[in-house]
Amino acid sequence: MLAALVVASVAVPVSGAAGPGAVPAPEPAALAPLGAATPAALTGRYAAVRDGIRAAGRAAAAHGDRGRAAALRAMADPHRHFLSFDGRDGGRTAEVFGDLSRAGRIAVLVPGSDTSLDRYARFRSGATALQRELGAGSAVVAWLGYRTPDTVSPVVLTPDRAREAAPQLRAFVGQLGVLRPAARVALLCHSYGSVVCGQAAAGLRVADIVLYGSPGTGAESAAALRTPATVWAGRAAGDWVAHVPHTRLPLPFTTLGLGPDPLSPEFGARRFAAGTGGHSDYLTPHSPSLENLARIVLGRTPAKEPR
Repeated sequence: MLAALVVASVAVPVSGAAGPGAVPAPEPAALAPLGAATPAALTGRYAAVRDGIRAAGRAAAAHGDRGRAAALRAMADPHRHFLSFDGRDGGRTAEVFGDLSRAGRIAVLVPGSDTSLDRYARFRSGATALQRELGAGSAVVAWLGYRTPDTVSPVVLTPDRAREAAPQLRAFVGQLGVLRPAARVALLCHSYGSVVCGQAAAGLRVADIVLYGSPGTGAESAAALRTPATVWAGRAAGDWVAHVPHTRLPLPFTTLGLGPDPLSPEFGARRFAAGTGGHSDYLTPHSPSLENLARIVLGRTPAKEPR
C-alpha cells in the first residue's frame, strides 16, 4: 500500500518518460586528476574532453541517432567547456560556466531524475541562468555525474541509485578542492539530486549544501548528514514534490522511501524562500528561488519564507 501511494504521488503530476536510448559511445580516454586551475591547464583539459565528445557524436551518427549526434556536435562547440564526458549509458558530464581559473565562488549543480544527454537542455539552461545571477568571480559546474533514475520508476523511491552516485560526487568535489583550494564551494541539489548529496555529504569540504525540490535525503536530519556545511532547504509553492509521503520502509534488499521532509522543523535545515513556481522552475531567470540560491552561493543571507 505504501509503495502504491508513493508511486501515485510521483506519477500523477508528471508524464511518463522513457529512459535515454541505448546509443553506443566509445569509452572516454583516461584523464589525469584535476590539478591547479591555471588557464593553460584548463584549456588543455577542455580540448581533450572535446575530442571525446566528438568521438561520441560520430558513434551516434553511425548508429543512426541524428538527435543525439546533433546534440553532441553542439556540446563540442569550442566555446563550451567540459571537465569530463562519458557518452555511455545515458551520459555523464561536468560542464563549466564562467572562468573556473579565477572563481572565488563555485556552485556545483546536482540534478534529479530524468536528466541525461537527451534531456540536457533544461539542466544547462538553469546553470547558465545561475552563472548570470552570480556574476563575475564565480563559476557554476553542471555535474551530471551519475545515472539518474526515471521519475516514474520504482528506483526513484529508494536511495539505491544515490548510494551508487555518492562516491563519484565525493571524488569530484575533492578534485575541485585541489583545483581551487581557496574557493567557496556550494552544492545545489535538486529533487533526487538531494538524495545523492545526502549520501555523499559526510566529510565533504563544502560551505553549503542546498536541498531544493527535495523528496528527502535518505537521512533522518541535517545533523545525520554529518557535514560541517550549512544545510539549506527550500520548496516552491507549486512544486508537486510536497505531496510525496515522507517515510521509510526497510525491505530485504533496499529501503522504500527517502525519509523526512527537509523542510520540516525536525529535520533542522535552514529554510529559504523559493517562490511560487513548479518543480522544474527553481533556476528560472528573475525568480525568487534563483536569487536566493545565488545569495547562498555568494555567502550572503537569502530571503526567508514569508510567514
